[in-house]
Amino acid sequence: MASIDEREPLLSAQPNLARDTDVGEHAAKDAHHRRATTVRAVVYGVVTAAFIVAIACMLFFWDKIGHAVGALPGNPDDAARRLLQSAPVIDGHIDLPEFARTVYGNNISAFDLNQPTLGHVDIPRLKQGQVGGFFWSVYTACPAHAGLDDGEDFLNSTWRVRDTLEQIDVAKLLIERYSDTFQLALTTDDVKYAAKQAKIASLLGVEGGHQLGNSLAVLRQYYELGVRYVTLTHMCNNAFADSGGYLEPIKTKWGGLSPIGYKLIEEMNRLGMLVDLSHTSDDTARQALKHTKAPVIWSHSSARAVHPIARNVPDDVLEMVGTSEDKVDAVIMVNFAPQFVAPPGKADVKAVADHIDHIASITGKQHVGLGSDYDGIDSTPVGLEDVSKYPALIAEMYSRGWNRFDLAGLTSRNLLRVMAGAERAAAELRAAGATPAMDVYDKRTDLPRRQEF
Repeated sequence: MASIDEREPLLSAQPNLARDTDVGEHAAKDAHHRRATTVRAVVYGVVTAAFIVAIACMLFFWDKIGHAVGALPGNPDDAARRLLQSAPVIDGHIDLPEFARTVYGNNISAFDLNQPTLGHVDIPRLKQGQVGGFFWSVYTACPAHAGLDDGEDFLNSTWRVRDTLEQIDVAKLLIERYSDTFQLALTTDDVKYAAKQAKIASLLGVEGGHQLGNSLAVLRQYYELGVRYVTLTHMCNNAFADSGGYLEPIKTKWGGLSPIGYKLIEEMNRLGMLVDLSHTSDDTARQALKHTKAPVIWSHSSARAVHPIARNVPDDVLEMVGTSEDKVDAVIMVNFAPQFVAPPGKADVKAVADHIDHIASITGKQHVGLGSDYDGIDSTPVGLEDVSKYPALIAEMYSRGWNRFDLAGLTSRNLLRVMAGAERAAAELRAAGATPAMDVYDKRTDLPRRQEF
């Protein structure tokens, strides 16, 4: 048995053993902390490096990435070109048929649209301008402007219906002749199908109620031939409505719409034919907006507040346009004619853009479009010399803060929405029992009047 002296060292040694253990544990913890810190530093470093590499890759490949997700590049010209790839221009008013008539006497064999023409439109320039469709304006001049007298009540024969049929014919012949480029479109679905086929959707519009021969029956036959809008007036009053004149207003006859003018709108609504309010008097436009049951268009009009001429649309009429219940869905397609855009010598891309901006400030951006009037105007704004120049205008709007959705609406989608709305309204009216209007212009004496049974 060990003595107390022998045990002492053992008893006295226990406190030293505990201290050594604490020191060891502390050292182990320090080592573990150092290892954890090192690991975290390595991980953070790797993550940071990966993040930097990812950002660098995104910046390097941003153009391709942005294209994939629909973003537009910063450069306005590049942005315009890219936007037009997915939302090409659909112009509300091009007078190519009139060009064929006045320059070549309707002889489509006398010129080649695959080569430069004397006008503003040919196939190479349409492609350069990234045009996806346009309304071929079917136009014959007001009787007085053609040296004819249709009489105070518009009853004298003037050959306006014959000449309109010839314009429809020449438009269709050109569409057929260049069928590798153009495709006749009668509906919004046709327009979309043409786009899938990489063709230019070709729609027809009659530019003036004086071309109807005072007859709703003629309207129906135009529709059967493919016409999808009628401008209620040109620069003359007619049996249906008052004109707004040209640079200055002209004397009115009806105070807006005539009695049969109201019936004309009803029949156009039933057919699904767009009511076009370009060229109309202010009162005609106001009354038409109140009476229509379908969306309407201004196929080629600008803003009077920007350039104060009679031919442009005043703000109080623009204020009637919208998507709320007390307004009418519409698209105002801005005209490029220099005399409608700015004072002499001042018409350029920026001046046209000012009209677009102003109309959008009143109606909203979803109610603006493009209606150049190419081949129907003698001169053009600087920078918008022909159909190849649309990208310059889109670039200008982009530089003013219009995003890709706004721009797609401006180039085509606002018009397509309004067209689709007119088609739906027509289907609803027919489903509700609407029948063809049998009304006759009350100044006519060639038809007997009989009561309905």
